[in-house]
Amino acid sequence: MSMWLIARRSFAQDWARLTATVLAVLFSVGLMSGSLQFALRAESAVSGSDASEYAKADVLVQPPGIDPEESFAVPRGEVRPGAIASVPGVAAVAGDAAVPVTVTGAHGKPVLPPAGAATMLRPWISDARLSAYHLVAGRAPAADDEVAVVRHVATAGRLETGATTTLLLPKTSSRVRIVGVVTVQGRGAVASGDLVLGTPAAVHRAAGLAAGAWQSLWVKAAPGVPAGDLRKRLAAPMRPAVVRTAADLRRHQAAELQDTGASVGGAIGMLASVAVFTGLFVVANAFGTMVRQRTRRLALLAAIGARPRQIRRLVRLEALVLAVIASAGGLLVGYGVAEVLTRLFAQDGFDISAGEVSVGWIALAFPFAAGVVTTQLAAWRPARRASKVAPIEALRSATAESKGRTWPRIVGALAVFGASWMFFGPVFAVANDPTSVGADRTVGITVLILLGSMVCVSGLAVLAPFFVGPLGGLVGRLGMLVSGEAGRLARATITRSPRRVSSAAASLMLGVALVAATGLLITSVHDRSRAAGAQTLAADHVIAGNGRTSGGTAPLPADLATRAARVPGVTAAVALTQTEVRLVSPKIKVFDGDPGDPIMLTVTGASDVRPVLRFGGHLPVLRPGEIGITSPLVKAYGLRPGRRIVVHGARGDVTLTVAGRYHDPSHLFADQALVAPATMATLDPGANTSAVLVRGTAPAAALAAAVSDVPVARVYDRAAYVRVAAAAMEQGVRVIYGFIAMSLLIALFGMATTVSLSVSERTKEFGMLGAVGTTVRQIRSIVRWEAATVVLLGVLLGMGAAVGTVALLHVATGSSYIRVHLPWWLLATVVLGAAAVTWATSALPARRAAGVPVLEAATAE
Repeated sequence: MSMWLIARRSFAQDWARLTATVLAVLFSVGLMSGSLQFALRAESAVSGSDASEYAKADVLVQPPGIDPEESFAVPRGEVRPGAIASVPGVAAVAGDAAVPVTVTGAHGKPVLPPAGAATMLRPWISDARLSAYHLVAGRAPAADDEVAVVRHVATAGRLETGATTTLLLPKTSSRVRIVGVVTVQGRGAVASGDLVLGTPAAVHRAAGLAAGAWQSLWVKAAPGVPAGDLRKRLAAPMRPAVVRTAADLRRHQAAELQDTGASVGGAIGMLASVAVFTGLFVVANAFGTMVRQRTRRLALLAAIGARPRQIRRLVRLEALVLAVIASAGGLLVGYGVAEVLTRLFAQDGFDISAGEVSVGWIALAFPFAAGVVTTQLAAWRPARRASKVAPIEALRSATAESKGRTWPRIVGALAVFGASWMFFGPVFAVANDPTSVGADRTVGITVLILLGSMVCVSGLAVLAPFFVGPLGGLVGRLGMLVSGEAGRLARATITRSPRRVSSAAASLMLGVALVAATGLLITSVHDRSRAAGAQTLAADHVIAGNGRTSGGTAPLPADLATRAARVPGVTAAVALTQTEVRLVSPKIKVFDGDPGDPIMLTVTGASDVRPVLRFGGHLPVLRPGEIGITSPLVKAYGLRPGRRIVVHGARGDVTLTVAGRYHDPSHLFADQALVAPATMATLDPGANTSAVLVRGTAPAAALAAAVSDVPVARVYDRAAYVRVAAAAMEQGVRVIYGFIAMSLLIALFGMATTVSLSVSERTKEFGMLGAVGTTVRQIRSIVRWEAATVVLLGVLLGMGAAVGTVALLHVATGSSYIRVHLPWWLLATVVLGAAAVTWATSALPARRAAGVPVLEAATAE
């Protein structure tokens, strides 16, 4: 009880100076809470609810060759109803097809399907025994230019019944009128994403199916006939088609969506760990400064009989009060953070607005408990140090900092550096994994090194007091030249109390390291992608989509290349289509003979690219059945020219011959593999067209007129498209910027707390200086020269950590996109920003220090 009374009094006395620490913990908990809420909402949106268009179907008949494990794959073969209706136990049969489509909203931009899913054009099922579509507005489509849409499309695209819109199909575009809005099992979207429902005849033509054939068949069992029994009855007459129960497909979809949701949550949690680390760092700094400030008070407690355990409990109790207040406020801040994350991700093509905001106990209790535990962990070392304050310290000056032993600090720093190998160690495994190449390899290595570097920043903070003496001496000499006696006094206070100065510099160092490392990475990738793009692109104009979808930039109809080729002055118009295939043969071994996950290849389809692209290597004009492989893949997988490989595409396994190797230095056009248009039609007839590259003297206005009926199509000149494509490579940067900004804000609050407490710690010193004739201007000058040391130390250590991190990334990834290049403007921005922040956080404490009365100083602790 006595410790509680003391803790309450201490907290009441220091609450003003602890406000910044409370805010730091509040924002840290808010970021954790917001990240968790975003992840839960994303999981809800990713699952597309538990709704399924197959809700009323019992059995599905799909073309041979489809992989049952690929629950969201669009069947590309054909099946025919035949005599299926006459099989005993069959109550109803309906044909189904799915065509990838992009819906243009009323704002002229693509409508994003929920959580990175897809939008499909499918036939309206009129048989109530099979149809799960429930009209909530309008009617069913009756003409080929009429469609019904799920509620999410209508809401996100601001499309009401009666509105007209443009559908972008793989081969062409179509102008349609929305006549109905539907829900599926009460939901606005399904597990696979958004649906656009047209007449069966219109969808049949769009899918390019033969007369009487469908991509799959929905079958309803007669009353009393189990779905499993009906599947067995249909297996023989429908062979070699794949017959499965609809419930089995829905289970596979649910499992795949849960994995996707977990991956999204893991990625967000990894970014949020930056803020958690920053909060831990800030709170540890603040409580360390508080313990040092109250050395005499703690010593007096020890002198009157307080046991070390009670003193530890006192500091932890203060941390608990702070944590409870900050965590409660952080839960409210979390909802705002989640909304910001939702908007940032939507701008990059990942829309989770269809998911529900979580208010369950997990979304509330976990961040609250995490905030309390984090604060208690941060206060552990200061509490332990407080319990070791000897009673003799009560007789010493509060500003006299004991020198302490050097070797424990060095050993502690080495232990922290050693702990960083929990992240640096796996880098070697990722770098040597033959299945990890290209962007996936670089991203994996980058994440591990950034996490390891955060731990190393803690080690630098432990060693920071060793740098204060030399830097303080340098700043002090400069201060003596500029400010005379005030500079000499500043030098003495800086070198006498290295831990105080290093505590303030530690928060600044963390902020500088975050900003500088992010700036170096982004500018490096940005500059290199622009330079490589300009080097690779030989086209005069590029027709590309304006806006983002879950798969990247908005896809275009393939017939735009034909239209562009008809424009006078055009000598070449090459459409770039893309799809993903799985490498079936040869089998690539990973470690210890484990084949690991299947290797996926991104394949680009195009005709002769020599007039519009400058690729390195030796790649002939590709014929049907041939494939060109980029040099890194040739090296990683041993896919030499002349070798035959088997890939699994949308229509099953396809055998291809490696015709040659090439190199796309920009990674913008054909980053892994290249095939002829005829081969792409075999791999994936519905492959999206990402861009049309145009060569010739045709003016941009003429090209724009040729594609004016496609709302998202834009005509770019060479330089403009390189900028757009380079920006597309930086997908997700907005989210990273958001997390860095929030982490930086937390660090600044920590710095404000440390500076304020350090000035309060020297109340007696400043009062006595005033008593012996030091002017107000000189006292302010002392605080400002000490702030200059904080800036110098924080910038040097922070920039060193940032440059070291980027250098390590360059060596580990070997990527030409990550280089140690420090632009002068970035260095100037960091230095001026650090100086401005330090000045802002020290201005009020400096004024307060200059106004300390002599009588107050005499009674100060």
